Amino acid sequence: MTSADGKKIAFWYRSIALLIFLLLITSGLIRLAETGLAITEWREFTALLPPVTDAQWLDIYHKFSNSALFNEAIDLQTFKSSFIVAYIHQSLSIIAALTVLLPFIYFIASKSFDKANLFKASLLIVLIAVYITVMWQMNQVELLQPHRIISYQHAAYLVFAVMIFGLSIWFSLDVKSKPFQNARGAKELKVWLSLFLVVLTLQIMYGAFVASLHAGHIYNTFPKMYQFWFPPELWLMQPFTINFFENMVTVQWIHRLLATLLALMAIGMWIRSYQTDTTFYTKKWILAVFALILAQYMIGVFTLVYHVPVWLGVLHQAMAMVLFGVVIAAIHRFKIVG
Repeated sequence: MTSADGKKIAFWYRSIALLIFLLLITSGLIRLAETGLAITEWREFTALLPPVTDAQWLDIYHKFSNSALFNEAIDLQTFKSSFIVAYIHQSLSIIAALTVLLPFIYFIASKSFDKANLFKASLLIVLIAVYITVMWQMNQVELLQPHRIISYQHAAYLVFAVMIFGLSIWFSLDVKSKPFQNARGAKELKVWLSLFLVVLTLQIMYGAFVASLHAGHIYNTFPKMYQFWFPPELWLMQPFTINFFENMVTVQWIHRLLATLLALMAIGMWIRSYQTDTTFYTKKWILAVFALILAQYMIGVFTLVYHVPVWLGVLHQAMAMVLFGVVIAAIHRFKIVG
């Protein structure tokens, strides 16, 4: 693999990460705004051409009015507003598919991949195929049963998206990164960052459960849940295990708990970065994680207290992805250090 090939492949990996980020933001906006799926059919490549004339708008609105998502409160103007977000999301999905597939074919045909990057790219292709399948199944469920709780599908969708996002960043850094001077203490911080990443992934998954169950609309106080540290509905459902995934009170409580654990871990890593003999460069990565988790913690609190306004909810999801990407990059740099 030549240097020019490496630059192209690294740019391709970064493009995938960016598109996944944008897809998650638009998907979150659709859910938080509760506009529903205004696009009731997958129009494939023609989705890149939006409705323009009154006749085209009326035709799409008629299809929507015959779906299970329709209610009489949604007039044509309301439909247009909700359609545009869903349209952007669907168009981004198509652009993402083309961005993944066409360069992959080109790199195969031009023999640009070395063995390592061929494996990495193939892994991304498989994960993206699973991600698209889960997304399609979610859409079908919502079209047929719009009020059905699909928290498990949503969690799977978000976890696969985060995996693709993180791997794309990691693979791009594999191609572009250069080693830098070793520093004592970096190995310890790498261990802490790896544990932090595991908890963060779990926290993002529980964020999906909170969103799917609308758990952000109850117990809108902080730090206690009204007067309780342990609310009475915490283990109400039977069998016991489903409380962790289907009880909106338990899901919110766990989301709070994990957020606090992440904040404490970030504070601990920041302190340890100064107690150990590390380079200033290493300290900057830890400081970035520390600053982002504290900002995300505050955004999460305000999102809860103000009953999940759309803009705060979208910002909360976006910040989670930024934090995840920074942690991935930090671990990669410490991998080189160690």
